[in-house]
Amino acid sequence: MQVTVVEGDLLDQPVDVIVNAWNRNIIPWWLLIPQGVSGAIKKRAGYAPFCELAKKGPIALGGAVMTGAGKLPYRAIIHVAGINLCWFATRYSIEQSVLSAMKIVNEQQFKRIAFPIIGAGSGSFSQEKSLKLMQDTFSQIESSAQVIIVKFKR
Repeated sequence: MQVTVVEGDLLDQPVDVIVNAWNRNIIPWWLLIPQGVSGAIKKRAGYAPFCELAKKGPIALGGAVMTGAGKLPYRAIIHVAGINLCWFATRYSIEQSVLSAMKIVNEQQFKRIAFPIIGAGSGSFSQEKSLKLMQDTFSQIESSAQVIIVKFKR
């Protein structure tokens, strides 16, 4: 599997699917203040992916679910529960989020996927540690997909 790290905007990547660093999906999305990756997705995709996500119910920590991409040009959005109920990311939540998202990628046969650095924003996890953890986790996965990890740059 080819994994590339780039600086830029997750929503500008030429991929089939993007990953939304989300939460456990227990608090209704419309009560949350839009911020980070999910805030950017809401602004550009519209509310349709989040309405669809709400119907899927709670997500296990480190789990992933797929929705449509709304107004974005992607085939889908994979939402990962990268932070716990106290709004913190952990080694477990980051590793499992990568594994869960890549399981969907392989099942759906997506060829190119873009990930944000999971847990480094609202999850208060070190960006460098999260990036390293994600890269280590990708090295354990068999997939023909091309992965882009996007370090946000304004």
